[in-house]
Amino acid sequence: MRRLFIDNIRWLCILMLFPFHIFRVYNPSMEGFYIEGQNVLLTTGFIVAVSPWFMSLLFVVAGISSAYALEKKTNKAYIKERFQKLLIPLIVGILVVVPAQTYFAERFHNGFVGSYFYQYVLFFAGPTDLTGYRGGFTPAHLWFILFLFIISMVALPIISIYRKSKRKIKAEKIPLLMLPLLFIFPFLMTPILDFGGLSVGRYFAFFMLGFFILSADCVINKLEQYRKPLLVTSVVLMATQISLWLLQMNGILMLPQIAFGAFSVFYGWIAILTILGLGSRHLNFRNKATDYLSASSFPVYIFHQTWIIVVAYFVVLNVNNVPLQMILILIVSFLLTYATYELFKRIPVIGFMFGIKHRSK
Repeated sequence: MRRLFIDNIRWLCILMLFPFHIFRVYNPSMEGFYIEGQNVLLTTGFIVAVSPWFMSLLFVVAGISSAYALEKKTNKAYIKERFQKLLIPLIVGILVVVPAQTYFAERFHNGFVGSYFYQYVLFFAGPTDLTGYRGGFTPAHLWFILFLFIISMVALPIISIYRKSKRKIKAEKIPLLMLPLLFIFPFLMTPILDFGGLSVGRYFAFFMLGFFILSADCVINKLEQYRKPLLVTSVVLMATQISLWLLQMNGILMLPQIAFGAFSVFYGWIAILTILGLGSRHLNFRNKATDYLSASSFPVYIFHQTWIIVVAYFVVLNVNNVPLQMILILIVSFLLTYATYELFKRIPVIGFMFGIKHRSK
């Protein structure tokens, strides 16, 4: 029962991607996106508040899950699973799912009027900045799967050497006050293979912290015990994060980028510790709903953003009321995403290509 909360945290993060990526439509002045609506300060504030922790949390959860998996699986079985559940869906997703996003981006931003199949050729052959926001090749949101596959493969030899060594990390001897200081590892590793704010080094550090530290029950017990002080601290840090962003946006305060980056990583790490502590306390359960959401989380991740972009294209161009736009995009993209999952899971070959485990009746 102790480990059920990990699966529940994972699918909750996946569901949170729906509002997150919908809100990306409404902060074009900050980052740009495939489809762009009006600037909405509230939605941008939400992005500023959650960006430092929720994707990092997924890498931490992946590290914890890998620690559990390698208790039962051989390295060979683990590698085979990574290829089947990550690399194959990544390749299929880039070939089949992602090009629709840049097709509608081309139409929205560049006035593209050609066929989808012509744009499909441009997706692979045309110039690109790798974001795909104005067209061109991009892994889009599947960067997470790409990073996770690379990180898993790089981490495995390190893990194997560690498991064979006599010196072990004694997680039970790590004091609670030491845990917040571990943010220094992802912060220092951020410059390693950093692609426009998506850092392989930083996420590798979060994965390894999940594997070596946060997979230990004794550490989770400490986080659960001190979940309330951690929650208060996280709320204060979140308010500070938003305030610093507002001050910088309005030119009132200009922090060095390294200082704001360090604070964001620290806030994100404390938020992760808080969520794990709260999750251990309140999310250690399963039922039919959690089983379904857990089983569907990976394919939902693959499909969700493409449906958001497709729906947003038509809604933004045809509906004037911004709150109504958001509601429509959320409801329709959510339904289409889960309908796609329900369809594909019934076709074993297609399900396999998207990492869906087929369950025969």
